[in-house]
Amino acid sequence: MNATVITLFLLIVASTLIITYYAAKRTRTASEFYTAGGGLSGWQNGLAIAGDYLSAASFLGIAGAIALFGFDGFFFSLGYLVAYLVVLFIVAEPLRNLGRYTLADMINARFDAKKVRAVAALSTITIVIFYMIAQLVGAGALIQLLFGIDYWLAVLIVGVMMTIYVLFGGMTATSWVQIIKAILLMLGTVIISFMVLAKFNFNPFSMFSQMKTATPLGADYLNPGVKYKVPLDTLSLMLALVLGTAGLPHILMRFFTVKDAKTARSSVMWATWIVGLFYIMTIFLGFGAAAFVGSETIIKANPAGNMAAPLLAQVLGGDFLMSFVAAVAFATILAVVAGLVLSGASAFAHDIYGQIIKKGKISEKKQMLAARYASIAVSIFSILLALFAQKMNVAFLVSLAFCVAASANLPVIIFTIYWKKFNTAGAVTGMLSGLLSALILVAISPNVFSPIEGAAIFIGEPIFPLTNPALISVPLGFLGAYAGTILSQEQDLARYAEVKVRANTGYRGDK
Repeated sequence: MNATVITLFLLIVASTLIITYYAAKRTRTASEFYTAGGGLSGWQNGLAIAGDYLSAASFLGIAGAIALFGFDGFFFSLGYLVAYLVVLFIVAEPLRNLGRYTLADMINARFDAKKVRAVAALSTITIVIFYMIAQLVGAGALIQLLFGIDYWLAVLIVGVMMTIYVLFGGMTATSWVQIIKAILLMLGTVIISFMVLAKFNFNPFSMFSQMKTATPLGADYLNPGVKYKVPLDTLSLMLALVLGTAGLPHILMRFFTVKDAKTARSSVMWATWIVGLFYIMTIFLGFGAAAFVGSETIIKANPAGNMAAPLLAQVLGGDFLMSFVAAVAFATILAVVAGLVLSGASAFAHDIYGQIIKKGKISEKKQMLAARYASIAVSIFSILLALFAQKMNVAFLVSLAFCVAASANLPVIIFTIYWKKFNTAGAVTGMLSGLLSALILVAISPNVFSPIEGAAIFIGEPIFPLTNPALISVPLGFLGAYAGTILSQEQDLARYAEVKVRANTGYRGDK
């Protein structure tokens, strides 16, 4: 531990707490708590979306995956980037026009049924927990490396801080922390990429040529099949990444922070450019770590490779650059987990407590109080789970969250907007079939059971062969939604006509 590390960390923490303090003064209503009052501009929300999306999985996990597995690690970058096209062309505008605070609001715009809202809230909470564990694992590894403290204490520190942001500042504080973090993350990534390129005389072709002999994998480093040896496994992973973003509740929630659908579309355009540039630069982070840090050192620092980027920064720029990168990574984690806590808390407080238990008859004050209690509950539960997931790669953990989102949420979102025969039974069976199939298949996959000690949570032969079950669970989600609709024969074509007008124009008859 040195003075530079401490100073930069304290600066990050102090700046985020100042933002939270001022945001708390402006957070008086449920709308301000959940969606910052819908007052963000397109570029502001675009940066905030990028800040939300470029998580520990992106900065720490993908850099480590590319460093250790080469081309196979870059699959994550490709999948995450292409996913934004699905969001842009299919989801963003209708979601903003139909929803209010949460994903369940959007679906309930058509069905107005408690069971639909309850299942949507359950799906949201499940995804949030998966995603949250990934961020906390990354935070624990990072702080453990820098400060030499126990992993459990590092996770606890991050958990307490993220809860503070949400409890007091709500979406306003979370958004501005994400905006600042996105700028810092891009700055740090550009600096490291520039320094890596300088080592290869600013010649990308020379870099690729030298990487054939820079790792123990040899020429295989630049070819697929090092980690994902089964083509179906690779296809399943890519399916989860490409379709999952359009079902992630903490990303979808960001479209309610702008005033209209046009601004939501602008937000996605800004986010796509920022995210695209970042994922291109993950090549330099991964290649640089593989060439100048080495796989042995990376694995020694963290078995899953999550510390590749900070270690690369130390090799290239000494303790100062490593401290800066670590501080940015810490801010990255804080911003993302704050958004996740807010998303999970809104599902509890707004959907389950406010709309189902209280039937919408709840004051602004009581709803905000419920949201704050829910924030504490989500944080505690996530911290406890993260303590048992220390050795898992954070990029992989996030891919599971994407799988659940693609399987449970996306089919229902698409059918809600575009299929006039879709009904309440279809919405419930679609979400449940996608959610349960994803969870069950993960539980019997090679990530949970492996004959090699330490390779998974339990020792044993996996029943399901794929590491990511999206190839099976996503079609099951669509099939469940279709079968539930056809078999129930329940229809409300008049309601669909109303929803179609709202989805395309934003017009609300109640205004």
